[in-house]
Amino acid sequence: MIRATIGGLFGGLALFLTGFIFWGTPLSGLAFSTAEEQASANLQAAMAQALTPTGTGVYIIPSPATSAGTVLYGKGPVAQVFFNTGGFPVMDNGALIAGFILSLVVGVLIAVALRMVAHDFAARVKLTFLFSGAAVLWLHIGQPIFNHAPWRYFLYLAFSDFVGLVVAGVIAARWFMAKGEAAPPS
Repeated sequence: MIRATIGGLFGGLALFLTGFIFWGTPLSGLAFSTAEEQASANLQAAMAQALTPTGTGVYIIPSPATSAGTVLYGKGPVAQVFFNTGGFPVMDNGALIAGFILSLVVGVLIAVALRMVAHDFAARVKLTFLFSGAAVLWLHIGQPIFNHAPWRYFLYLAFSDFVGLVVAGVIAARWFMAKGEAAPPS
């Protein structure tokens, strides 16, 4: 179990670094659409005025909770807004530290799960690919399917998470192979 934990910690570190490559570098621009500076300022002011009184949350705009809202929703445009009443740094150290800890926990969970259900490197790698694929398909690709969310963002998110989870799983799988097990091909 100690080897699985160590493998999981290294896998979690790889998961964190993979996430940084996809989201902490200019590559992340592939996922986002941008509004010009004045339009962005106008939207920020409108959100501050309209959403701040109800607080931080995820808003469906317009809300289809009423008859009038349903009509407006059908006409479009529509948005799902992840709204935070306060600002924070683009590179928030608190979020980075919490994200690092989360990635380590996820790495250990992957390692322990693989150790419990697969007994050789090839089986662990196959499980890593299959469960990573299943997770990102349901959690990320489901958003554009069920909620009409933007495909570009969610395809990028799914790809980045798939790569990160596979890298974490393969590293974890490699670290806790039994002594008598054949080493994976280089």
